[in-house]
Amino acid sequence: MNGIIKKLSKIFNDSPATLSREGVICIPEHVAIIMDGNGRWATARKLPRQLGHRAGAKNLKEIVRAAGQLGIKYLTVYAFSTENWQRPKNEVNALMQLFVDFFLTYDAELALNDVRLRFAGDIDCLPPEVKKTINTAETNSSGRHGLQLIIAFNYGGRRELLRAFQKLAATGIPFDSLNESDISGALYLPDVPDPEMIIRTGGEMRLSNFLLWQSAYAELFSSPKLWPEFTEKDLIQIISAYNKRDRKFGGITSENQNHHG
Repeated sequence: MNGIIKKLSKIFNDSPATLSREGVICIPEHVAIIMDGNGRWATARKLPRQLGHRAGAKNLKEIVRAAGQLGIKYLTVYAFSTENWQRPKNEVNALMQLFVDFFLTYDAELALNDVRLRFAGDIDCLPPEVKKTINTAETNSSGRHGLQLIIAFNYGGRRELLRAFQKLAATGIPFDSLNESDISGALYLPDVPDPEMIIRTGGEMRLSNFLLWQSAYAELFSSPKLWPEFTEKDLIQIISAYNKRDRKFGGITSENQNHHG
């Protein structure tokens, strides 16, 4: 923890004592990110959209490194949604190839940082080369014990819930006896805790069908930065803002309880 305090102190040019007093060092266990803005980043520079996606993939490496150093245990990123198939065919094909190239070249760095790769989404209907890449990446990294990087690929929150109910129906369990734990246990990655915070870059204020079940009590943050421009400092500033929020989980704080008691 002292290392984290020193890191934050260096970034914010503030004393470790001040940062500790302000509570900045309370690091969420699970952070989820909607990586929005690659296309707009490219368009603003008069570049093809595909180059925006490549810039976004490069930036993902920096944020993964930062998340691991900060002590975040799970980082889920929204890489390709079930709705993204509606994009132009050449862009979809470029995204699929980028996915394969990215993990073929990135695995050595992930291994060096003890990062485990996991995937959430409807994998079976993906192109064979993409499925092979996913299986290889998960197998190669299964013994790592650092940050778990979860790639939501061909993912949709509604489809995940539909799949969960279909899975439960196949077991023969009566629907009137279902509870929340049953549903959570039928999701893509039932062992992964719900995210404490969800960040969306690019200035939009939508979940876009991302982690609909898991986001019930997540703190939501919108960054005006386009994803290729989002930095480690931006991440830490949002974590600082997260520390200042009052997470009630449907109840009231002890301060309010005492005030109204």
